[in-house]
Amino acid sequence: MNPSMQQKAEAPHIVGYATFVKVWIALVVLTGLLVGLSVTHRPNLALLGLLIITPTKASLVLFYFMHLKYESATLKYMAAAAIAVLIIFIGLTFSDYLFR
Repeated sequence: MNPSMQQKAEAPHIVGYATFVKVWIALVVLTGLLVGLSVTHRPNLALLGLLIITPTKASLVLFYFMHLKYESATLKYMAAAAIAVLIIFIGLTFSDYLFR
């Protein structure tokens, strides 16, 4: 690796407080939407909201609060692979439960 690329990779990233406040507000709004959907007494709508909003909230936390947005592509692929394996195991668990 040449020295300029190494300095770029090691350079700290500065994220302003405004970014964190905006992400936090988005998380609060999305949580409010989830609570609002849960009290509608429509299970299908609540489930759809849960399947869409929850991964969105998780990705916001991963990318901004855990600083995954500023990491290398290799680390991002490793995190995506770990999440994919988790989803597969959860799917296998539910399929076992459904066919018993």
